[in-house]
Amino acid sequence: MATLYKTAKTEYKDVDDILEDKERRSNIKQRILMVASRGVTFRHRHLMNDLEALLPHSKKEAKVEAKQDMDLLNELAEIHNCNNVFYFEARKHQDLYLWISRAPSGPSVKFHVQNIHTMDELKMTGNCLKGSRPILSFDANFDTQPHLQLLKEVFTQTFAVPKGTRKSKPFYDHVFTFSIVDNRVWFRNFQIVEKDPETGGDLAKDAKPTLVEIGPRFVLNTIRIFEGSFGGPTLYENPKYISPNAVRAAIRSTKASKYASRVAEVQEREAKIRNNPLPSDPLKDVFN
Repeated sequence: MATLYKTAKTEYKDVDDILEDKERRSNIKQRILMVASRGVTFRHRHLMNDLEALLPHSKKEAKVEAKQDMDLLNELAEIHNCNNVFYFEARKHQDLYLWISRAPSGPSVKFHVQNIHTMDELKMTGNCLKGSRPILSFDANFDTQPHLQLLKEVFTQTFAVPKGTRKSKPFYDHVFTFSIVDNRVWFRNFQIVEKDPETGGDLAKDAKPTLVEIGPRFVLNTIRIFEGSFGGPTLYENPKYISPNAVRAAIRSTKASKYASRVAEVQEREAKIRNNPLPSDPLKDVFN
C-alpha cells in the first residue's frame, strides 16, 4: 500500500483509481496453450516454434494424442490457466490440421494447414523484436459473411498480444496480415520499417513506412466451425473443402487409368498382329 500511496502522490491520482486500473489490467488475460499431436514432421514442429516465438502470451505443452478424447485439451488449458488452445494435429506424417479453440466454452475452428514455409526456410530480410506486439490487418472480405466475421474475432482474440502480458514488449514493429484468397485464409508477417532503405536514416515526415516480410507463411483452409470447444453443434461447414485423402486417391486413380490405357494398347496391338499375320515370302529360300 505504501507504493500505491507514493505512486498516487507523484502522479496526482487517487489510490482507488490506481487499484481500479490495476484490476482492469489484470482481468485482460489472453493465454494460448500450444499442443502438438504425435507424428508431426520437422516442418510442422518448426512452424509451431515460429508461432510460439511470435506470440509471447503462449505456452507450449508436450505432445498429446487427443484424437479419441478431445476434452483432455480443455483440462490441459485449465491446468495451465489458458483460455485459448492451438492444437496441431498431424495425420499420416504429412497432413497438418490446426484446431483453434476458446476453452472451455467454445467456439472452435478446425483448419487444414497448407503451403507451410517457416522462417528458417524463407530466410527473409525482415526482422522484429522478440516479444513485441503485432498489428492485426484483416482483409475487407472478413466482413462480408457471418462465418468470416466469426473467424476474424477468433484471430483477434488469439493472435493479438494483450498489453502488459508476460514476456511482451510495449512496441509495435510488425504486422500480421490475414487475407481471404480462393476461399482460404492466407497468413503473412511483415516488419514495419521506418527508415530510409538507401541512407539508413529516419524517414521524412511525409514519407510512409515500408513493409518487409519476416515469415512464416501458411494457408488455412477452413473445414468446420463448432459451437463448443473441440466439438458440439456445427455452426459452419465448408462445402468446397476436399480432404487430402480424396486428392491423393484421385491422383492414384489418374495414374491407374493411364497404366490401364497403356496395357489396353499393348493387348490391342498383339491381337491385331495375331489376326493379320504377314504372308510368307516365296523368294526367301532362293539363295540357300
